[in-house]
Amino acid sequence: MSAIPRDQWYVAAYGSEIGAELFGRTICGEPILFWRTRDGSVTAMADRCVHRRFPLSQAPSRLVDDQVVCGYHGFTYGVDGKCVAVPGQTRVPRTARLTHYPVVEQDSFVWVFIGDPAKADAAAIPHAPWLASPDYTTVCGLEPLKARFSLLVDNLLDLSHETYLHGGYIGTPEVAETPITTEVDEEAGIVYVSRHMADAACPPFYAKSTGLEGRISRWQDIEYTPPCLYKLHSRIAPVGSVPNPDGSDPDGFHVEVVYAITPETEHSTHDFWAVARDFALDDEGVSAFLAENNRTVVLQDVEALDVLERVIATEPDGYQELSINIDTGGLAARRMLQRLAAPVTS
Repeated sequence: MSAIPRDQWYVAAYGSEIGAELFGRTICGEPILFWRTRDGSVTAMADRCVHRRFPLSQAPSRLVDDQVVCGYHGFTYGVDGKCVAVPGQTRVPRTARLTHYPVVEQDSFVWVFIGDPAKADAAAIPHAPWLASPDYTTVCGLEPLKARFSLLVDNLLDLSHETYLHGGYIGTPEVAETPITTEVDEEAGIVYVSRHMADAACPPFYAKSTGLEGRISRWQDIEYTPPCLYKLHSRIAPVGSVPNPDGSDPDGFHVEVVYAITPETEHSTHDFWAVARDFALDDEGVSAFLAENNRTVVLQDVEALDVLERVIATEPDGYQELSINIDTGGLAARRMLQRLAAPVTS
């Protein structure tokens, strides 16, 4: 059985990646072709010609007036995936049609629905509004991960690894030392993990971006909506500072770290990451620093998880790993993902 949940929305790309040219990306094992039509909307269909399977994202395939012309034999498709012309005959076979995927562009992401399109409810797509808000400045990136997507979920739901894997960037001793609280909203399908550090060292990632030095109050509030969207609400403030009763927080610096965790295949993942901040909005130096440092942190995760994928591939059947208190959020996420991936029985 596949571990990848079907009938789900996944982030396929940043909106900025898709323009008026053919763009291919494999999502959940399915090669998909994207482009932005003349009216500005994004369309998605199978990236294989029905004739001889030539990838339509591959040159010399091309776009002509919002139609895709296969670069191998000239089969031509409209924006709905229906073939409109074939070489050497006027009749187009009725079955000459590419799978067409529901697409939604939201919060700078392009989401695609993998599974039965009749189940594609756009209202189910989780939001990350900071990524498109004028009140925040965002840096972002995408890294290929040669590991199954569930390993990245485990990694992000247990931030104690920051102390050891990301020391000198975002990790300090207090992250691993501070207990977490975990809540699971089964009805909404969300896992919450929180770690509030009242008096912690300020890591370079935040010291150099906020200007705070010495000891800080540092909050990490995770919100994971399986299978794809992870949000870390990070609050950095002087020791002793807490938000006001009305919710305002003039002493706090707020960073929204967003990951879209999209399976490429059963054993590879698209690791989309974004860091949005509500301070130093126009400071290009802060943006450059956060972009470089967060990419370094992401690559440290990628290196570790790529190693872990290779280890798992060679371990004997029945190997039992050990879980402890810090794993409660990750274990809850695993259970949710298993339910989502389970076949529906009548």
